[in-house]
Amino acid sequence: MEFSQQQNLRILSVLLFLVVITQAVYTAMFMLANDLPRQWLWGLEALIFLLLAAFAGSLLVQVKTYSLGFAAVFASALLNVVQVGVGLTQFVPFFEAAKSTEAIAPAASAVVAFSFFVYNAAKVLLGLAAIVFGLAVAKLGANLLGKVTALVGLAAIIANTIVMMLGRMEAVPSGATGVLATLLLAVCTLKLAFED
Repeated sequence: MEFSQQQNLRILSVLLFLVVITQAVYTAMFMLANDLPRQWLWGLEALIFLLLAAFAGSLLVQVKTYSLGFAAVFASALLNVVQVGVGLTQFVPFFEAAKSTEAIAPAASAVVAFSFFVYNAAKVLLGLAAIVFGLAVAKLGANLLGKVTALVGLAAIIANTIVMMLGRMEAVPSGATGVLATLLLAVCTLKLAFED
């Protein structure tokens, strides 16, 4: 099966939009009822991230421009697969063990902290991709969209880097900048897909 560059770019855009939707659903679930099971959503996200890595990787070998942006999306998708995998396979066993053995509680917290570190690292890369594609779209004439995307991408890089440096788990403000950068990135890549 062979996809053209334009088809790959459109699919990449749709996958980025799906990432934003799943993040919104996850946030809503967390705020409304923190005890809702998330396995199905994490499993869906893992599939989306795997496909995102495949299509970003395909674009890396197809295009002569924007390679930094596609590399950032590719690496971010792989990091997100790791992050989702940690959540699916490690959270429940560690927290179950922590319930019966208090000494395990710091290890359970460390697993969650590692997962958030990977999450924030992926958001840094999406911020970088937002800068690359924001500037590309600005050059093509969509000045406001491009500049706003690049600025939000920069904010995502700064916010998520600070959280990573501090080893904190407060992902909501930093994560929100990453999700907004992802949304704008999806709009920019879709715009590029329909150029020519």
